[in-house]
Amino acid sequence: MLLPACVLSAQGQITLVRDGKPQSRIVVNSDSPVDRRAADLLQDFVGRISDAKLPVVESKKLKKGDVVIGQGSTEGLTEDGFRLADGDGILYISSGGDKGTLNGVVQLLEDYLGVQYYAADAYTLDRRSTVDISAIGDRVVNPAFRYRQSQCYAMQEDPIYRIWMRFEEPSDEFADGLWVHTFRRLLPPEEYGETHPEYYSYINGMRRPGNASQWCLTNPELFEIVAARIDSIFKANPARNMISVSQNDGNFTNCHCEECSKIDEYEGSLSGNYVRFLNKLAERFPDKQFSTLAYLFTMHPPKHVKPLPNVNIMLCDIDTKREVPLTDNASGRDFMKALEWWSKISNNIFIWDYGINFDNMVAPFPNFPILQKNIQLFKEHNATMHFSQIGGSKGGDFSEMRAYMVSKLMWNPYLDADSLMRSFMDGYYGAASPYIYQYEKLLEGGLLASDKELWIYDSPVTHKDGMLNAKCRKRYNELFDDAERAVAGDSVLLRRVRMARLPLQYSELEIARTEQGHDPEELKQALALFDERTAEYGVPTLNERNNHPSEYCKLYMERFLPGTTVNKAAGAKITWNVPPTGRYAEIGETALTDGLYGGTTFVESWIGWEGIDGSFVIDLGEEKEFSSVSSDFLHQLGAWILLPEKVVYSISDNGVDFTHFGEKVQPEDRDPKVKFVSLGHESPSPVKARYIKVDITGVKTCPSWHYGVGYPAWFFLDEVTVD
Repeated sequence: MLLPACVLSAQGQITLVRDGKPQSRIVVNSDSPVDRRAADLLQDFVGRISDAKLPVVESKKLKKGDVVIGQGSTEGLTEDGFRLADGDGILYISSGGDKGTLNGVVQLLEDYLGVQYYAADAYTLDRRSTVDISAIGDRVVNPAFRYRQSQCYAMQEDPIYRIWMRFEEPSDEFADGLWVHTFRRLLPPEEYGETHPEYYSYINGMRRPGNASQWCLTNPELFEIVAARIDSIFKANPARNMISVSQNDGNFTNCHCEECSKIDEYEGSLSGNYVRFLNKLAERFPDKQFSTLAYLFTMHPPKHVKPLPNVNIMLCDIDTKREVPLTDNASGRDFMKALEWWSKISNNIFIWDYGINFDNMVAPFPNFPILQKNIQLFKEHNATMHFSQIGGSKGGDFSEMRAYMVSKLMWNPYLDADSLMRSFMDGYYGAASPYIYQYEKLLEGGLLASDKELWIYDSPVTHKDGMLNAKCRKRYNELFDDAERAVAGDSVLLRRVRMARLPLQYSELEIARTEQGHDPEELKQALALFDERTAEYGVPTLNERNNHPSEYCKLYMERFLPGTTVNKAAGAKITWNVPPTGRYAEIGETALTDGLYGGTTFVESWIGWEGIDGSFVIDLGEEKEFSSVSSDFLHQLGAWILLPEKVVYSISDNGVDFTHFGEKVQPEDRDPKVKFVSLGHESPSPVKARYIKVDITGVKTCPSWHYGVGYPAWFFLDEVTVD
């Protein structure tokens, strides 16, 4: 007896397409946009596999072979979870809420139809004219975290990517986009700062209203103003019931007034004031969720007050190092101490984890071995929401693979992480996969063997004697040469391999600028190739301050490659009148005249003064003729490094009696980009002198618009050039 074509072709098996013709229907009996999107996604990919278009219908009468989206048992399902169940020849995809059916369709496509998604428009599938779904039974899948957020440029380039990786965005959850660092938006200093400075932090003897200032959380008037604003925001956004009321970015800018300080002392943590304030809001709006940061100075929990159930604690591990899991170094253990205590007093924890090098995004960052272990720790300590800020900029170190692995591990932290890495590399890099896998594993081993820390403001220069030493780099390049040869005939795969090589190329350039003796022509060729490749692949930035690769390459030519001009201060002796801060005094005795310029990361070559002016004398060793003197300064606002207000140069024959040579006044610069700024003076006619005195007037205190408002500002100086 012949069975109808759409029914089971084998025990428990459903045939969707036979010989290129639809045999099944996708049934949606719901007005839910999510269910409709899930139906469209399934229809789309069955079509990509077979060229057949399954009908999407609304029908109360089901038939064998139907795939029914949005119906079926929801028992045991949590938010975003789903059930795949077949019975009576019908496949049901049911949801625990939110995007459950979409997630179910993705799982169906991956596990039963063989589709794998890796990056923007990068997926694999087996094209065939007959498409069957094997027996499923009753499969319930729930995510480890109800909210999963990460970063990858692919989300902007490919709308399917975000769905496939099951990533969410703040706009899905938080009203009016208010999700972190919201104090400024909720209580704008330009609106209240002048008339009500008492609403803002009391720091170092005065109120400091400003863009980065925190609030005086014990001020009762402030609470009522904020509560009224929040009420209006929720009314304007009726589809959202969560909002972030959280400190502005910056460290130790909390209020030190008498009332706030009493609470800080009683609670034993600066977070106490914040939890108390949020609890008052949570009581005022009991049907809403309030998220607040436990970040930098508020990371550790209070001793007495406990967050109410509708207060969400967004705990951030920004200060931890990344070479080992959080349990295995001092910075990580300090964070774990905070996490363990928060988890005792709250079941509503949002973890913000960092796996990105903010200062050098296009540089090796081999933290893959710790991703799974840390995510498991978060899950086991009551975290229900998780943001893995692993970077997503095109050209960043394995940006696509990081997002892929994190997406899988945030859904299920107990998958085999190494298998995930291999699966990604095989699918994304093809025949080049074995060589790139070896490269990554050598990097990981080199990092651990070097005993160097890995942190989110790292520099390749830090690792030039460790995982990025010359012998290691030679082996890495050999592996990439092999990888490129393996896919030379496939332009798509070759492009991906060359993109993965960019961090190694960047590291070699960065290390070369700190060393003498490199062939300038070879460096120019390497720089030109890096410039060409980053432009070809559309790499937008090298760091979080949006410094473009083309800018870097131009500056490298001007700043780091040896020129024809000889610096008459080369090797000159430095004597301090006002020495640099801390360890920089000893370093600066040679670094200011060694001919090597510092890069965008202040950890090498730069000499810094904190909260004071600077002054020193350069001894040229003998009287020399020159017409210009200039000093090289770093502008990096995120690290509280501001340009000085003024530099004054004086000259002398005997080192005692100085005459004015010239000066340069520097206007305030609020541009967030990292910059190198030369401040100097050129005389219309040459002068002769042996000694040059450099007096630098610093900003000293971070201004109201800056993250460090009210605290000491740095200025950093590198080479002094005399010509």
